[in-house]
Amino acid sequence: MSRRTYGDPRRNGRIHPAAALLATLTCGAALVSCGSDSGDGSGAASASARPTAPVTSSFSGSAPSAMASAASSAVASAQSSASAAASSLSAAASEFAASVSADTARASAAAEAELKKVKGGGNARSEVAMTGLPREQTGGLLAVLVSITNKTDKKASYAVQVDFEDAKGKVVETRFVGAENLGPGKRAQPVAISRQPTTPQLTPRLTKAQRY
Repeated sequence: MSRRTYGDPRRNGRIHPAAALLATLTCGAALVSCGSDSGDGSGAASASARPTAPVTSSFSGSAPSAMASAASSAVASAQSSASAAASSLSAAASEFAASVSADTARASAAAEAELKKVKGGGNARSEVAMTGLPREQTGGLLAVLVSITNKTDKKASYAVQVDFEDAKGKVVETRFVGAENLGPGKRAQPVAISRQPTTPQLTPRLTKAQRY
């Protein structure tokens, strides 16, 4: 009878399948043990948390698009610019009117008082002319430069009435200007200003001019 010898599988170069399976399971367990060991934290595998989508059930309305936001900004900018321009124009008009009034207030009162005694157009219409002033110089106000020239050989005072009429010829506003103690050949140029809105357009008319 022959004897079968069971030796070390590694001696004949072959590995028994059961032994290979056991080795694989052993190594896998060892790897799992190493990976889950948190004793000193040096061998622990780090994993980043996966971001989660926001819960939209509590949202209300809709987010504005980039185009809508840009349009809204443009409108706000235009409104701000228009408001600033209007404020600047109003300030310029007030400043112009104040400068004119300071110089002509007393003469205007004297002219109005004098013209109450005058019938008709007065005796000095040929000595008075009017020229419209550019609105960019008056802050947008309707204003006329009244040129009064003393064509006599004696010193004289003048009273002038300027009416502002609408398109139908109706007098909407009346202003009085004047010059006192104007020497022969001398000229005075007071300004008559309408305080009415810029629209509808008014037309200035020389109504009376009296030398006294």
